[in-house]
Amino acid sequence: MKSLTKHITLNVPRRRAFVNITPQVADVVRESGVREGLCLVNAMHITASVFINDDESGLHQDYETWLEKLAPEKPHSQYHHNGFEDNADAHLKRQIMGREVVVAITDGKLDFGPWEQIFYGEFDGKRPKRYLIKVIGE
Repeated sequence: MKSLTKHITLNVPRRRAFVNITPQVADVVRESGVREGLCLVNAMHITASVFINDDESGLHQDYETWLEKLAPEKPHSQYHHNGFEDNADAHLKRQIMGREVVVAITDGKLDFGPWEQIFYGEFDGKRPKRYLIKVIGE
């Protein structure tokens, strides 16, 4: 069995953003040499997410609007956690959007359904953060 683990650092210049990381993940799958297996992609920060969906700007804006309704950033005083920091909403948004995804690898490629892409969701950016890509298989 083969395996490859990569830690990718990115710095999102805004507090919140959705970054399509599919090309980076596909590069790691190719580098691994795995033809049949699984690829795990994990957000390594409690205020960030990894998820799969369509790369469509209207959908991303809908996510932003929906998440802000569910866990508004302000007023900061509405959250107990914000007595120490100002990112309670980011923790809640991450919980909703998820921590990680697993994608099948078939014939050396990510095996997606139509329109599927992998995204890193940042909810408390403006600093370097990492995500993990782990490929295992034959």
